[in-house]
Amino acid sequence: MAVTNPAGFWKRLLANLLDAIVIGIPISVIGYLITGSMETNWFTTLANLLYALVVPAVWYGYTVGKRMIGIRIAKVNGGKVGIGTMFLRSFVGGIVYFITFGIGLIISAIMVAAREDKRSIHDFIAGTYVTTEKPTA
Repeated sequence: MAVTNPAGFWKRLLANLLDAIVIGIPISVIGYLITGSMETNWFTTLANLLYALVVPAVWYGYTVGKRMIGIRIAKVNGGKVGIGTMFLRSFVGGIVYFITFGIGLIISAIMVAAREDKRSIHDFIAGTYVTTEKPTA
């Protein structure tokens, strides 16, 4: 299956910013109330990880921010996005960005801006892309 209607850099960036505001800030406040620390703590780390893995897997590739913008994560082969796919995309992709001291993240941003299919490094790792198409029933 081919990549169809890929979402570009600005839509993806806006969706991530909305996720940070709508989900990230409340998680941080709850984490502070639970742990008493505004620093990164076990609660915010766990909640953000679960959000990144579970929500797209059960909500057809959407996160709250992506849903607000009208984009979603889809598998290149047409399959359903699952927790394993999201683990590869979020966790393994994050490790790659960490190991490369953020250079991989900059390269990914350039890839999304310049490539016709708008796929980044973490999309290639997981076999995904971000699209404006609605999921099929």
